[in-house]
Amino acid sequence: MLRFLTKHKLLYILPIAYGLYNLAFDDISIFWYMYTFALLILMSVAILFGEIHEEMRTWKSFAYGISAAAAMYLILFAGYHLLQLLGVGSVASTADFLAIFTPASIWHLLLLMFIVVPGEELFWRGFVQQQLKQYVPAYTVVPIAAVLFGLTLWLADFWPGIFAGTAVGLILGYLYEKKKSMPALIIAHLLLMVLIFIVFPF
Repeated sequence: MLRFLTKHKLLYILPIAYGLYNLAFDDISIFWYMYTFALLILMSVAILFGEIHEEMRTWKSFAYGISAAAAMYLILFAGYHLLQLLGVGSVASTADFLAIFTPASIWHLLLLMFIVVPGEELFWRGFVQQQLKQYVPAYTVVPIAAVLFGLTLWLADFWPGIFAGTAVGLILGYLYEKKKSMPALIIAHLLLMVLIFIVFPF
């Protein structure tokens, strides 16, 4: 039994992760505390059991991170306006989501920068994506990990977020498989959050 649990950590850690996300999104008044708590736990799991790579020079990590952030923002921007054009009701839900979860203080930004974004990348790309390789063919690992990441936003009752999170997960997952640079992912993810929440919100 112990050998099984050691080998198949993903099978029980993934439900725990969704449970932690659900707790964080359940009470908006304590969201930042619970979300930070959840990501600290998941970050610890990733550091203990994940595969964290850094195989690029610092300047290349920044270059790829900036490029990936710009690409992801453009895709999300285009997707948002496409849904708006089709009239499928994403405008109100996106506005509500941004109003509720946009960082409201320097404290929130610091949590985002040093815990939330690194924690999500370490867990979803460094742990989940790597663990999936023992269950599915290599070419399906990134898409499956991306969908699993996208589903976290469904727990916030933000259905367009499933597609947004999946698109982001595809780009970041592919980048990690090709370039093996966790710093590039963290830079890309953080810049994307800054663009969406602060600089150019939809």
